[in-house]
Amino acid sequence: MDWRDVPSLNALRAFEAAARHGTLSAAARELNVTHAAIAQNLRTLETHFGLPLMQRSGRGMALTPDGQVLAQNLGEAFAQIGSAARDLLDRAKVRPLRVAVTPSFAANWLMPRIGAFWDRHPEVEVELIPGMGLVDMRADNIDVAIRYGKGGWPGVESLKLMPAGHVAVAAPSYLKGREITCLADLKGAHWLMDGARSEERFWIAENGIDLANERVTVFPTGQLSREAARAGLGVTVLPAPIAAPHIASGVFVTLCAEENSASAYHVLTRSAVVSPARDLFVKWLMSEAAP
Repeated sequence: MDWRDVPSLNALRAFEAAARHGTLSAAARELNVTHAAIAQNLRTLETHFGLPLMQRSGRGMALTPDGQVLAQNLGEAFAQIGSAARDLLDRAKVRPLRVAVTPSFAANWLMPRIGAFWDRHPEVEVELIPGMGLVDMRADNIDVAIRYGKGGWPGVESLKLMPAGHVAVAAPSYLKGREITCLADLKGAHWLMDGARSEERFWIAENGIDLANERVTVFPTGQLSREAARAGLGVTVLPAPIAAPHIASGVFVTLCAEENSASAYHVLTRSAVVSPARDLFVKWLMSEAAP
């Protein structure tokens, strides 16, 4: 198809609306543009085709024979486009809402709360996609992604969900009796680290601890490093929202907490996509995370 033969979609939409309503003013109201914009689009089409398409008739506009042919074909074409769009939107409404989330956040923050969302919105099915890496939301058909970092991800809308400074924690029995006032006091401890994350290591290094000179055990997942710390084997570092329920339950004690962290949890969405279910879920996330 040679697209050079096809005028702009905006001009075609303006003409179809004017032909259907019989006035430029009514077309302008439907498309939320000015009367002048509709008139300019009509002139653009007539120049493109080299034919008159509409002419004044009393207080309205009448189609020329050529304009009638174009209006009929456009009406049928736009109806087919609208039908295809509605079909796809209907399919999106019945499929599960796909939410990409880090495993730690899913296990420690989201899962204990999501029952309340389902109680409120049983019609919305949620499919959790756990993983540490960034996702291509369009290619992977992801509706919502919850990611940890400093923001600035390209091609998506980002909302800050909650701050996420780090906390060094251990079982109450570990280092019992040792006075800890800052992270540097933990030199010589047994560090239990998740090999997939780097933000924690940066915070530790900023506080004068070189993990290359420390006793460190690296685990493939954050859950394993937490379980090792829970067993009293050493110190682990977690984002504050992940550590909070474990601290509240007495499983961990806080040894040192990061202040004024630039990192946070963010909710990522694609703004151009229409999804009432997604909007409900994001609104619920923000209300749950509100202080």
